[in-house]
Amino acid sequence: MSGMIGKKIGMTSIFDDAGNNIPVTVIEAGPNVVTQVKDADGADGYEAVQLAYGDKRPSRTPMAMEGHFEKAGSGPKRKVREFSKFDREVELGDEVIIEDLFAEGDRVDVVGVSKGKGFQGVVKRHGFSGVGMKTHGQGDRERAPGSIGASSDPSRVFKGMRMAGRMGNQRTKTKNLQIARLIPDQNLILVKGSVPGHKGGFVEIYRKPTS
Repeated sequence: MSGMIGKKIGMTSIFDDAGNNIPVTVIEAGPNVVTQVKDADGADGYEAVQLAYGDKRPSRTPMAMEGHFEKAGSGPKRKVREFSKFDREVELGDEVIIEDLFAEGDRVDVVGVSKGKGFQGVVKRHGFSGVGMKTHGQGDRERAPGSIGASSDPSRVFKGMRMAGRMGNQRTKTKNLQIARLIPDQNLILVKGSVPGHKGGFVEIYRKPTS
């Protein structure tokens, strides 16, 4: 699936032709550099295009990666991702811009790392309502998880039981978002709705094939 690497700038709103106010997420996508083209007939055994985005200081880059980027005529980059079934013919060192892949109205999937919430209880993490009210002496049970299983049989807690734990900070995909507007001179994509991650976080934008 074709796509690009970008960075989440933040959220704002725009007006469409009918005067409706639409909430959008602003993503700076590219330009991406083609750092490798993999061929099914070659040593790789499959077809893919490797893109890189975001400048990185050479002092923070391993020597092996420095050589990898030099082959493409590029400086060190922060993020590298592979995209299979790339729709556009590209060669090593080419730059990919948003106009090459996207148009207003296209549907996309956006992948990012969700915001970390730390260690949370079951009410916030899973939407539990708590055990009961403050009546009948249950003043400290409003946010409690309640029973987690029988004691004598099976005498254990099943895997996957919804309990308190770390929340967020996971790779997350938001599907079927629509591109509301493109601003090519600033490499910006405005996507209807929200996408995973914090401001400044890296995201991957995958263009859905048109039927």
